[in-house]
Amino acid sequence: MQEKTHIFDNPKNVKRVLWALVVVCVLTIGADFVYHRHVVHPWEGLWGFYAFYGFVACVVLVLLAKEMRKLLMRGEDYYDRDA
Repeated sequence: MQEKTHIFDNPKNVKRVLWALVVVCVLTIGADFVYHRHVVHPWEGLWGFYAFYGFVACVVLVLLAKEMRKLLMRGEDYYDRDA
């Protein structure tokens, strides 16, 4: 019996998705030059501020999640233990 192939089993489709992401990133960076933003704080007017802010926020979330994992993680045999 032949296994069912999924859309991302084909490396060509993976490359298409990556290129689509690159195009979207380039378009949003280009929009930063054309689109006028009404900023509240002066640093919001800096070129690429929101990209930098988003990157830093994601890094902070990942680091916080790693620390939370140490507090919340249960043992491997948690569900196998007798009550």
